[in-house]
Amino acid sequence: MELEVSSNNKPRVAFLPCPGMGHMIPHFEFAKLLVKNHNILVSFLVITTDASAAQNQFFESPNIPQGIRIVNIPPADMSNIIDENTLVLSRICLTVQESLKPLRSILAEVNPKVLIIDLFTSEAIDLAKQLSISVYTFTTASAGFLAFSLYLPTLDREVEEEFVDLPHPINVPGCRPERIEDLLDQVRNRKIDEYKWFLFHMDRLRLADGIFENSWEDLEPLALKAVREHAFFKSIQTPPVYPIGPLIKPDEFIAEKDAKIIAWLDNQPPDSVLFVVFGSGGTLTSEQLTELAWGLEMSEQRFILVARKPSDASASAAYFNVGNDQNDDPSVYLPEGFVERTKRVGIIVSSWAPQAAILGHGSTGAFLSHCGWNSCLESLSHGVPILAWPLYAEQKMNATQLEDGVDVAVKPVVQKGEKKVIGREEIERVVRLIMEGEEGMVLRSRAKQLKLSAEKALSYGGSSYNSVCRVVDIWKSLI
Repeated sequence: MELEVSSNNKPRVAFLPCPGMGHMIPHFEFAKLLVKNHNILVSFLVITTDASAAQNQFFESPNIPQGIRIVNIPPADMSNIIDENTLVLSRICLTVQESLKPLRSILAEVNPKVLIIDLFTSEAIDLAKQLSISVYTFTTASAGFLAFSLYLPTLDREVEEEFVDLPHPINVPGCRPERIEDLLDQVRNRKIDEYKWFLFHMDRLRLADGIFENSWEDLEPLALKAVREHAFFKSIQTPPVYPIGPLIKPDEFIAEKDAKIIAWLDNQPPDSVLFVVFGSGGTLTSEQLTELAWGLEMSEQRFILVARKPSDASASAAYFNVGNDQNDDPSVYLPEGFVERTKRVGIIVSSWAPQAAILGHGSTGAFLSHCGWNSCLESLSHGVPILAWPLYAEQKMNATQLEDGVDVAVKPVVQKGEKKVIGREEIERVVRLIMEGEEGMVLRSRAKQLKLSAEKALSYGGSSYNSVCRVVDIWKSLI
């Protein structure tokens, strides 16, 4: 098979992530790495949606490097396919399914010989194979999640009852057991469409020519060893797995409206500020946001709170409209007087803040996070421990792994009852623990060790650097 090259001998690679900034950003960082370090030409295929201002702004940036061509796939008409009640994963998968209808003509025009897909764009595999295009999956979740996902089709065949009714944890071969209470929502009810979509795509992981994993050897040694060496994963013909992380968004340009945040941080003591944000798509209920605000105030700790309009419908309510509410006034939905009472120790920002710059600042001492994998990697890459507050998707699995397996996080205790609210007293307790307690100091020390480990993995001769080089050598040997 010949690899298509330009006149100056550059291999052509296309990326096809699914919608959502949590998927787009790591794919784009990988694309930038290939262009900068490995002389690759990239076509970045963007499944466009009408809803997300942040996604649209991201790809209109003047900072798109030479060597990356943005190819917008026209928005599909979803008006008769999804509605406000369609759950987020079903919405993603249906949007991808409709958007990929013109993919054959797009690939014919782009003419790559390598296609890098997302977990939820696996429907492109069949067409790519027909066109003699090598396909690699880029997993933007943890290696532990990858192992669980590869094991899921077998689990589905062997277990008749609902997974949530099992009396014991799920023993993924060679990995840390997954607690039933940590299972992602999409596998907690096997009768719903979200489960069927999730199973469909996870069953296709083994069809790729290789799997890129946004992690590194020191962070997840057990899971990475399992998916590469355990007899079970060999028996299902798992493709080669290449850990290439942590690939995170670098320190971004600080807009004028955000400069005051950094200026405020400049005047705070080292490791004294708690950064509170729930990712690009996460929301809290009205009651939970109120409890969070009171807990922060009662803790008397310095903080930056990225506040988003609450939603009592879904924790992922903002997934498809990221950046659309940056002009909201947070004081409207925070407790009366909260902004005024905390102005000496805290900053409240609407919807979005320069996360990488804040986490990389010496005054930031901890990160209250929803535990999306990108945010976990950003935090650890900057040596910042995590107050783990998972909301949806695989975030509960991530939170438990970070607390019990990696020893860089602490989780608050959720109140018993249907609402599953974390009370203000508990929030005060864990905030004080991570910011001023001895346990917080231990977590911070461990996080700083992982920061050094991440830097080593990405540097010349490091484990992640070498993983990328091995695959690029395969591509270039085909020229």
